[in-house]
Amino acid sequence: MKKRDALKSLAALGVLAVTLGGLTACDKKSKAVFQGVDVTGAEYARDFSLPDQDGKVRTMKDFAGKVVVVFFGYTQCPDVCPTSMSELAEVKRALGADGERLQGIFVSVDPERDRPEVLKAYMANFDPTFVALLPTPEQLAAIAKDFKIYYKRVEGKTPTSYTMDHSAGSYVYDPQGRLRVYERYGSGAQVLLADVKALLAE
Repeated sequence: MKKRDALKSLAALGVLAVTLGGLTACDKKSKAVFQGVDVTGAEYARDFSLPDQDGKVRTMKDFAGKVVVVFFGYTQCPDVCPTSMSELAEVKRALGADGERLQGIFVSVDPERDRPEVLKAYMANFDPTFVALLPTPEQLAAIAKDFKIYYKRVEGKTPTSYTMDHSAGSYVYDPQGRLRVYERYGSGAQVLLADVKALLAE
């Protein structure tokens, strides 16, 4: 009887070991390898609460289930901003049906000139689903600090011909709303596409 009990105990331990081994294997998630800068676990740029081009206050929760790409710029930017937004639109097209799971967000660093109607027209040039956020000067200062971005007005020949120096990278969030990747300006659409695909596949 004791021998039978001992065998039962060994069998039970064997089943437990197999079960735990299976659980351990299931718990291990394959860590995505990004082509941009991996900032997983960053303590900054976690969220925002700003009005969009229609006056609706938006937060990261509004885009749950999507990979979100946040870019700071202004509509009168001559090169960096239209290039970045065009690449983002290109990535969305390249994703095919999964393009619906990508959300582009443009945060204006020029609230003086980027009025709602201007931002609506600007977004329409790239993709009608892209959202523009229009902070007040005070909100802009706060979100710039939180996202660690730089912006500065550079005066022109006339009061309205000024330009804006600003950070040109993009922040990429996974479908759970967590900041995961920082894409440097100039990396190109293919780098962003690869990282978006990696996040969608997690």
